[in-house]
Amino acid sequence: MISVRNVTVDYGRGTKTVRAVEDVSLDIAQGASLALIGPSGCGKTSLLFAMAGLHQAVSGTIEIGGVPVNGPRKEIALILQNAGLLPWKTVLQNANLSLLLNKEYPRKTADTVLEDLGLGGVKSRFPSELSEGMKRRVGVARALSTSPSVMLMDEPLASLDTLTKERIQGLFLELWKQHQFSLVLVTHDIEEAAFLGQRVVVLTECPARIKTVVDNPDMGDLDYRGTEAFMKVVGQLREALEE
Repeated sequence: MISVRNVTVDYGRGTKTVRAVEDVSLDIAQGASLALIGPSGCGKTSLLFAMAGLHQAVSGTIEIGGVPVNGPRKEIALILQNAGLLPWKTVLQNANLSLLLNKEYPRKTADTVLEDLGLGGVKSRFPSELSEGMKRRVGVARALSTSPSVMLMDEPLASLDTLTKERIQGLFLELWKQHQFSLVLVTHDIEEAAFLGQRVVVLTECPARIKTVVDNPDMGDLDYRGTEAFMKVVGQLREALEE
């Protein structure tokens, strides 16, 4: 369970301090998925970074499994807008980075995860030799290698073409169902939010507050995009954002 209670987040210092998030409360059950959507620059990423323990809230509390989040934790994985791959390391070396930084996994490697993601044949390649879609999958492999219980994603598919984006969204869906981690997705894409979020939280302009929450109980199948339920949720989200 992820519990966010009356969280306010600032960034910057002194006279340059900006309030990014104000008095946000929400719960995400273990194994559930939630999407955060809102105007550009509204504070979505600031809230996600606070959940990841990378940014300290100025007030309120964030707990995962009943334990306060005061810094990065091994059970929390974060996937950023770009894959964040080190260009001088191979696919396998990049995928193993999280394991190398965590002493609990001295003999484990990300080989199996790479195979599961269809990257077994490119383990010795460097990032410059990969397509954008493959780079994103390497980032996913690195995040999955430590078997996290919480997966946080910040615009993980930004700038990809539509077909590649939809294929990787399908991959995310299957991984979420298989590994049963709690998923929190920050996105600007209304259809992505409707495809991957069991609940979608619409945030206001900065500072981010919760504007509305749209339940999406019928998501979970790869063909969900073609259903009336999907189009209804997309319509609700678009209406909420345009208000």
